[in-house]
Amino acid sequence: MIPAASAVQRPRGARLMVVDASGHVMHQRRVDFPGLVHRGDLVIANDAATLPASLSGIHLATGSPIELRLAGRRSLLLQHMDTFTAVAFGAGDFRTPTESRPLPPPFSVGDSLALGPLRAVVRTILEHPRLIEVRFDGSAQEIWEGLARHGRPIQYSYLADPLAMWDTWTTIASRPVAFEAPSAGFLLDWRLIDRIRARGATFATLTHAAGISSTGDARLDAMLPLAEAYEIPARTATAIDAVRQRDGRIIAVGTTVVRALEDAAASDGRVRVGCAVATLRIGELTRLRVVDALVTGHHEPGTSHYELLRAFQDDSILRRAIAEAERHAYRTHEFGDSLFIVHPRTASGTITTISDIRRDPLFGRASDSGPTAGHSG
Repeated sequence: MIPAASAVQRPRGARLMVVDASGHVMHQRRVDFPGLVHRGDLVIANDAATLPASLSGIHLATGSPIELRLAGRRSLLLQHMDTFTAVAFGAGDFRTPTESRPLPPPFSVGDSLALGPLRAVVRTILEHPRLIEVRFDGSAQEIWEGLARHGRPIQYSYLADPLAMWDTWTTIASRPVAFEAPSAGFLLDWRLIDRIRARGATFATLTHAAGISSTGDARLDAMLPLAEAYEIPARTATAIDAVRQRDGRIIAVGTTVVRALEDAAASDGRVRVGCAVATLRIGELTRLRVVDALVTGHHEPGTSHYELLRAFQDDSILRRAIAEAERHAYRTHEFGDSLFIVHPRTASGTITTISDIRRDPLFGRASDSGPTAGHSG
């Protein structure tokens, strides 16, 4: 698989790999996603907007240049705006892959950091030399202004050009609380959402502070995902209860949605309304209580996103999907092609298999132009 090289959220010809409940693989256009949605289903997306979470600056004790990538907050509440978990890098910029970036200077508790107009202090050194908790000086308004003036979106070395802030915001973006873009939502626009609703399905949102997906350091990456704040609106929880009563499926747009919903339902299977912090790590041994299907990007084995896919299908099916993606040159990472994967546990009466999809008379009637890919693997 090849990384997408340009920051285009909905490129012409973007593709969608479908892995149905039986583990069969089919290749389609990404604009055909609404054809996978059945009457009575509920599609849930993350409406978080992306913060300018990359801050260049100086470690004042040594005078060394650093880059601080904000990676987590204790909650989404405004009063917690001053304290963040962050991943630190030494000198360099995004054109150097993160795995080749040097370590920051050794931190001590109490060290001061100058980050453009912002000042911060190291509160805690966490389980890795790059991972720290920092507290910014000033009011919430001063911190917001400093981030807006000095911060940049986290950059990716595989892209030809630097990301602008608007490259990272989805069509449905609301509060700026994500540290990296909830990029599965790049496939959404209002026309596609209208087509989902025309299928007799429901569309809802939640807010999840999507964290850093990779640091380039194997030991630190093994700790991902970090704790991530989220909020489940009452209307979304109500929609989940309703879809269960009518035997529809819950389709998550993005791994962040899966994590928020499964964390919110971890105690008894019922999604709770309100704000919380997700600590649940989803993998092969996780029994999914809420989500039936997932739209996401294509992820490499060993990443936290790939581990989450193992809760949906077994390893042999995922290996087959990877082989198909490589054979057909799927694009990976934030601006790449998409994957629709269905859990073997699906509600009766819904579209669950490739043969069901092909029999659906509305499937493939997207008004968008682009090549059709009907090959099944």
